[in-house]
Amino acid sequence: MIGALESTKPANSNVGCPPANGSTPIQCTSPPPAAPVSSDSTLGSFLARRLVQIGVSDVFTVPGDFNLTLLDHLIAEPGLNNIGCCNELNAGYAADGYARSRGVGACVVTFTVGGLSIINAIAGAYSENLPVICIVGGPNTNDFGVNRILHHTIGLPDFTQELRCFQTVTCFQAVVNHLDDAHEMIDKAISTALRESKPVYISVSCNLPAIRHPTFSRDPIPFALSPRLSNKQGLDAAVDAAAAFLNKMVKPVIVGGPKLRVAQACDTFVKLADACGYPVAVMPSAKGLVPETHPHFIGTYWGAVSTAFCAEIVESADAYIFVGPIFNDYSSVGYSLLLKKEKAVIVQPDRVVVANGPAFGCVLMKDFLQALAKRLNKNNTAYENYSRIFVPEGQPLKCAPEDPLKVNILFQHIQKMLSADTAVIAETGDSWFNCQKLKLPEGCGYEFQMQYGSIGWSVGATLGYAQSVPKKRVIACIGDGSFQVTAQDVSTMIRNDQKSIIFLINNGGYTIEVEIHDGPYNVIKNWNYTGLVDAIHNGEGNCWTKKVRTEKELTEAIATATGEKKDCLCFIEVIVHKDDTSKELLEWGSRWANQDLEHNPNRLEYKSNGRKPQPMKAMNIPKSKDLARCLKACIAIMLYAADDIYVSY
Repeated sequence: MIGALESTKPANSNVGCPPANGSTPIQCTSPPPAAPVSSDSTLGSFLARRLVQIGVSDVFTVPGDFNLTLLDHLIAEPGLNNIGCCNELNAGYAADGYARSRGVGACVVTFTVGGLSIINAIAGAYSENLPVICIVGGPNTNDFGVNRILHHTIGLPDFTQELRCFQTVTCFQAVVNHLDDAHEMIDKAISTALRESKPVYISVSCNLPAIRHPTFSRDPIPFALSPRLSNKQGLDAAVDAAAAFLNKMVKPVIVGGPKLRVAQACDTFVKLADACGYPVAVMPSAKGLVPETHPHFIGTYWGAVSTAFCAEIVESADAYIFVGPIFNDYSSVGYSLLLKKEKAVIVQPDRVVVANGPAFGCVLMKDFLQALAKRLNKNNTAYENYSRIFVPEGQPLKCAPEDPLKVNILFQHIQKMLSADTAVIAETGDSWFNCQKLKLPEGCGYEFQMQYGSIGWSVGATLGYAQSVPKKRVIACIGDGSFQVTAQDVSTMIRNDQKSIIFLINNGGYTIEVEIHDGPYNVIKNWNYTGLVDAIHNGEGNCWTKKVRTEKELTEAIATATGEKKDCLCFIEVIVHKDDTSKELLEWGSRWANQDLEHNPNRLEYKSNGRKPQPMKAMNIPKSKDLARCLKACIAIMLYAADDIYVSY
């Protein structure tokens, strides 16, 4: 069964990643006009110019005594804007969000105390295949090799601790402590980040940024990467095998995955879908990479928590093309996807596997999709099946204007706010599932961090994404537990005149973890979140806050945020019941939590239409409250699937 396929190393042939969701692409052959450069240019000015050339116009920073001179030279570059963040973690998250839209991001912190603080965000960028240039102000060159103990270290005369930590979460590391090879090391680091679509680490000794050197004696030549090409024989063989396999099938489908971004193949994917006529679905972490306005789009394929009728079509297909997939325990709902490798064509950024049989390397995704589109027969059968079984979604039960607000009502209103001029940032948690159900208009951005799933990511990511696309209004959906991790950088949003709308969903705890495994540690101290943001605002900048408890109050708040306060950062705290969760989270949490308990005798099973009972969940139920939670999930599934369920306890 498909569930955890080994991923391949991503590759791309152009500078940066593909611009997602309608943002401006990076043009490496037409860089911004060069600032005048004197014959005595410095390392700091060279690095700043390189960042501008690859498309970075904003760098996210936290100052420290090892990077202050470097920051002086970075902010002296006319094309580079300094965004000072409240802490290093958020600076890294902001660079992550920035890279998702702009194609590359950059952050600057200080040695060890800053580097080890930002490393969690860099690890997340690595997992999501984002090129982030992480720059650290390092020790003075005179301190290397002299057995000195420096501050900001762990008290040993060994300065490699930070480097060794970054080696596992970056694709290249450059320690610049000598000017003779600084030019080469910086160029190699940047080109590796762009080529591999992964973060890199650059440490610059604190006494070097202001020093002149002959290698920086002129304005750097515009940055460009050598194009990558497919192996022609491998490409032809892969297309022959895939076309022969797919053209003999009756009801094939095509599913887009998150590595479409890495391979810069989003447009080519759409052209293939147009040519073949198959139903088009996306994996959850690819939402926003494929236009949902496509005439054959059927939704998100996420196993048991897929968009209605999508899983039925994908899993009943006799063949499926997965383009750029990542099958992990989250995306496979605890490895429960009903797929078979023998039916799949798996297309990775530089590799193709057909029907669990022949594999073809050195084949670029864009080239393969483009060639395959010319070879596939038009086949609408699976989409016609979808059209026959599709039933339009029902509407949530209406509630009185003064009744307590429900989450599904909240997202009904968010749906109405979406346009080509907006983008959605979804925090780890129930927002994953509620935002997945949003129907994105053409040009509407969408981002969330599924592979790494770090709670708190969305605050920094909202900061970075909004900074990269100032013409879009970002709508961020954040849970109260996640917000408590990274709340400080709402300050940076206000400071930089951002106009995002943040919906803080206050349900009193870590809801996603409650549904996986409940315990008192999932209950958090409730804050007055609007009061906190008011205090951060402190009368400086444009910020508006509102606390809402009913649909009437929500409607009024949205009208204000999109009307008279459209030029403000708007923070709307939405008070909902602690158990008000999506049915998808209930199902996903139960399946994921119990993936490793499948041999447990206390298991839940289901039966339907006379079929032999099949394992549905394996759950250890030591306490009555766990049984109650489990039954709650079963009832939700029963009502959704109109199926019988029996419980063995």
